[in-house]
Amino acid sequence: MTKKKNITMLRVTQIRSAIGYREKAKRTLEALGLKRIRHTVVLPDNPAIRGMLKTIPYLVKVEEVENVSE
Repeated sequence: MTKKKNITMLRVTQIRSAIGYREKAKRTLEALGLKRIRHTVVLPDNPAIRGMLKTIPYLVKVEEVENVSE
């Protein structure tokens, strides 16, 4: 019997357009996998992702997703 562990995931939704913002913000959205307004991706909660989200809080909405088993 294998032991399942819960992994915390983040649901990231783009809420604003990147038009008019710096190139770094646009590339961060692209690296996160976001393509358009209201596009949502689920990503693992780790320091790299948190750092990327911290650079563009004005463009995204972040929610924690519980009970994801590996």
